[in-house]
Amino acid sequence: MNFRTRQTEQVDINLTPLIDVVFLMLIFFMVSTTFERHAELNIDLPGAETAEQAERQEVIDLAIDEQGRYFINGQELVNTRAETLRTAMDQASAGDTSRPLVIRADARTPHQSVVTAMDVASRLGLSRLSIATTQSRDDD
Repeated sequence: MNFRTRQTEQVDINLTPLIDVVFLMLIFFMVSTTFERHAELNIDLPGAETAEQAERQEVIDLAIDEQGRYFINGQELVNTRAETLRTAMDQASAGDTSRPLVIRADARTPHQSVVTAMDVASRLGLSRLSIATTQSRDDD
């Protein structure tokens, strides 16, 4: 009788390629992930509840009609250029960037007019911006 003992080879798993792939995926996700974005303007959306404010500041009221004309505190501007709007808003704020700005735009106002007003407010440093709305009525 011939008894032979078989020697078994030990199976080895090479982890180096796996570690390389995991490391490359980690780098990819770290580079492609956006962590946080900041907006230049803080927009206060209208709320359902009203609250009394302890201290009321004088607001800058900017109205925009359906032709895109600007009215600051009830006075119409001579034209619709951004430079004119910037000068008028700077005079109305008197350099106080903490004053709230309320934009009242007609429902048919061109979108560009509202965006221009928001851009001018941002460049002036006016960060307390509200967009005035009215409650919609259901016509029966």
